[in-house]
Amino acid sequence: MPPLTSEAQGKDTQGGGTGGKTCQRGRALTCEEARRQERGTPGSAWPPATMCELYSKQDTLALRRKHIGPSCKIFFAADPIKIVRAQRQYMFDEKGEQYLDCINNVAHVGHCHPEVVKAAMKQMELLNTNSRFLHDNIVEYAKRLCATLPEKLSVCYFTNSGSEANDLALRLARQFRGHQDVITLDHAYHGHLTSLIEISPYKFRKGKDVKKEFVHVAPIPDTYRGKYREDHADPTSAYADEVKKIIEEAHKNGRKIAAFIAESMQSCGGQVIPPTGYFQKVAEYVRAAGGVFIADEVQVGFGRVGKHFWSFQMHGEDFVPDIVTMGKPMGNGHPVACVVTTKEIAEAFCSSGMEYFNTYGGNPVSSAVALAVLDVIENEDLQGNATRVGGYLTELLKKQKAKHTLIGDVRGVGLFIGIDLVKDHQRRTPATAEAQHVIYKMKEKRVLLSADGPHRNVLKIKPPMCFSEEDAKFLVDQLDGILTVLEEAIGTNPESVTISENTPGRTKKPKEAHVELLSEGAPEQKENPSQKRNGLCADKQSLLSKRLKT
Repeated sequence: MPPLTSEAQGKDTQGGGTGGKTCQRGRALTCEEARRQERGTPGSAWPPATMCELYSKQDTLALRRKHIGPSCKIFFAADPIKIVRAQRQYMFDEKGEQYLDCINNVAHVGHCHPEVVKAAMKQMELLNTNSRFLHDNIVEYAKRLCATLPEKLSVCYFTNSGSEANDLALRLARQFRGHQDVITLDHAYHGHLTSLIEISPYKFRKGKDVKKEFVHVAPIPDTYRGKYREDHADPTSAYADEVKKIIEEAHKNGRKIAAFIAESMQSCGGQVIPPTGYFQKVAEYVRAAGGVFIADEVQVGFGRVGKHFWSFQMHGEDFVPDIVTMGKPMGNGHPVACVVTTKEIAEAFCSSGMEYFNTYGGNPVSSAVALAVLDVIENEDLQGNATRVGGYLTELLKKQKAKHTLIGDVRGVGLFIGIDLVKDHQRRTPATAEAQHVIYKMKEKRVLLSADGPHRNVLKIKPPMCFSEEDAKFLVDQLDGILTVLEEAIGTNPESVTISENTPGRTKKPKEAHVELLSEGAPEQKENPSQKRNGLCADKQSLLSKRLKT
């Protein structure tokens, strides 16, 4: 992983500091003063940034426990990292340590891309207001966005998040024919609103909620771990027929299908890519029942698959959804999202007599940011980069699969890749504890990964789109070393590694093992009591610490 220059990291090269900058009198600069000072700094087109902290890491953790809801989890809970800034595909902690970001599909074109930042600042200085005033930005963005989609998808509704977009998509679908029921895929996640938790087995199966009678769950079309696998004669038809059976059963019970909703590639479900032709068959059955097909592109759209701008386009030109939702990468971290549908569905929604109004959806700043993201994707050929680097990374990972018994499957397209870790290749037993161990060890190697899927055993790779071949090689080299040590530790009997019942997040392991397997629930480690600070004077830090203790 190539380190950024000392200028780009914002380090004090003469004093060996870790990001804190001072003025001539020795006073710590405020964040804004440091930024002003750096605007004229020569070097990369990506402007350097100063790392700023209000609190020490310990104090930040204490305040989070006190004021942030306990269900709001953080990455690497057993040993969290404090990220203070980021550039391109790299993130930096409060000590200036550089991490390769393989998690953030939100920072789609790269963290803090200068063109995106510039567009936001320029428009914010001029005007930001609600979207009921006439303004060019929203219509310009709608025009350009629709140009990336099939012709019939031509009407936009702007929102602030993917959850809002999916909630609105359900309203559109239900208004269209007056039907209510929704078919969703097992392990799916579509957002945090009540309406979306109801159709997200990834969530409602974990909680106390029961499946609502208007929700129907179809098997996930996973040919590696699912009901019909790669050795089945026709997994496409078999999985699609499961949806057909659900529709028939619903009709017998007097229910009517409003929509089938699915991510074009399932993310939280474990980086699952449906077999070719599946969506076409499902759309045929759903439309015959009076329903519509909703393609959720919130995580996988905007060129992430490389050859296509939208992931649903991988399934062929003969497949066009009725509604497409999008979010996360659309604003490169800025809260902007959208629903795009047909004129027919939009007119049916309007006929209800209820006006749709979203105060901030598509506001001038959000639209300016989204336009800049489209420009960067095109100008920097990020689709081409996803194809090239994604293909290279997948090739490297498949070589690792041949080498490591823990890797059961490598699947993905472009820069959307999953590594399915298993204890046994034949039975495909999920290696859950091992996956958690790997992501913590990768963090120690300054590579940020996450694990997901029904068994949390799938390593997810969905980095910013500026990810390079050098980054891919660095990622795989670190993974290779960690898996080698882990496999030597667990020996020929990986089944012997199990979660301990008495100590959450710890594992029992054979006597010859020399590694400790970590999970998200492991006790937090004590921080080194260093009083290193960045961007804030020591006296103020001391005062803040005293306040926390009172």
